[in-house]
Amino acid sequence: MRHIIRFTDEDDERQRGRRYLMMTESPVRQLVIKMAVPTIISMMVTALYNIIDAFFVGHISTEATAGVGVSFAYMTFINAIGFYFGHGSGNFISTALGAKNYSDAEKMAATGFFSSMGIGVIAMMTGVFFLTPLSRMMGATPDVVPYSNDYLLFILIGTPFMMSSLTLNNQLRLQGNAQYAMVGIAAGAVLNIFLDALFIYVFDMGVMGASLATCISQMLGWLILFLGTEKSGNVHIRLKNFSLTWYSQKEIFKGGTPSLCRHVFVCVSTIMLNRYAAYYAAPGTEASAIAAFAIVSRVMMFAFSIILGIGQGFQPVCGFNYGAGLHERVRKSYIFTVELSTVILIIISIVFAIYAPDIIRVFRSEDEELVKIGTDVLRWQCLSFPLIGLSTVTNMMYQTTRKTLIATVLSMGRQGLFFIPIIMILPLFIGLQGVEMTQAIADALTFLLALPFAVKEIRDKR
Repeated sequence: MRHIIRFTDEDDERQRGRRYLMMTESPVRQLVIKMAVPTIISMMVTALYNIIDAFFVGHISTEATAGVGVSFAYMTFINAIGFYFGHGSGNFISTALGAKNYSDAEKMAATGFFSSMGIGVIAMMTGVFFLTPLSRMMGATPDVVPYSNDYLLFILIGTPFMMSSLTLNNQLRLQGNAQYAMVGIAAGAVLNIFLDALFIYVFDMGVMGASLATCISQMLGWLILFLGTEKSGNVHIRLKNFSLTWYSQKEIFKGGTPSLCRHVFVCVSTIMLNRYAAYYAAPGTEASAIAAFAIVSRVMMFAFSIILGIGQGFQPVCGFNYGAGLHERVRKSYIFTVELSTVILIIISIVFAIYAPDIIRVFRSEDEELVKIGTDVLRWQCLSFPLIGLSTVTNMMYQTTRKTLIATVLSMGRQGLFFIPIIMILPLFIGLQGVEMTQAIADALTFLLALPFAVKEIRDKR
């Protein structure tokens, strides 16, 4: 037995040594792309969960589409907790591995994972008990509540696995092992497509079928991700390493607060968007307006997932080299990531603006009012979409290098500092069009907020 344990430890050491050399000596452009490809796939597949559900549910009714859209606010809450512990522990793991502090990395991995799992259990029990009030709080109108309740039920049951799988995903990715994260998430998404069709059309379960399909698929992804932590060279998760010390929670807070703030504001802004869309819509079209904004949110999140994937491919490169004191490599990889993200965003924006009506009709062609509103919203967002590359990557860099205050301020801009006051004020003057324009204006202002920090970081890293 001792011989086996010694062999495993030596194998881990060799794997970690090879990874350290790759992360600190490979050309940064090729390295960022190598890290980004699996994370792009992972993020796009993650976004597909919502796209798939919206596609299948869209053929049930407008109210059903709105119900799933309302539930997106709770999914954002799951993301908030999962990414908080995932980025908080993962950024620490990345820099610890860069400094070759393997014992600290293992303790942080266990603490982040079991913390998110525990909070997921609490959220599940609370949400199931207060199901209808939860739907109403998120902006469901009376005709939408039954559908949002049906969708939320199995999402709530799967909450502990969804939260902790996001934590595992980010921990693996920030170690430089994004391929394991990609396999886990991709397997779940493929299963989700099959189960959506089976539960909705064969078993006639409606919206509840979409919820059950997502729950089962996410559990499969969780299992694959957890098994991925046992692979040689990865940081293993052991209950004995779980620690709720002040130090561990402080480090998670430093690395995860920007993600937490960002997702909390996404949750709040989604609720406000549902409410304002219904309030300013023409009488009788409230469900169409909610559904239109929900569809656009999913489409843009799918496109945004490409940029998140590129940025998350940059993060382990940034974390390793920052931990190793190689600041010039951090600077070069940052500039390249911003340039690549911006070019891709310009292309996406042009395509989406041209084909906006066709994109919306894929989800719900039977409702012309929904198509009209969705087309306007999508085209407005395309105007400033190319600007979010710089603000997103800059936020990620400050977060990975553990400059918590600046990273938190930047993370709050897009959906919080700018979105919330704009959506409260602009519709007072131009009605529903003001709601449609809000995200585009918020993105432009977030770019202006991030620009001086980006320039400063480029100069400082020389």
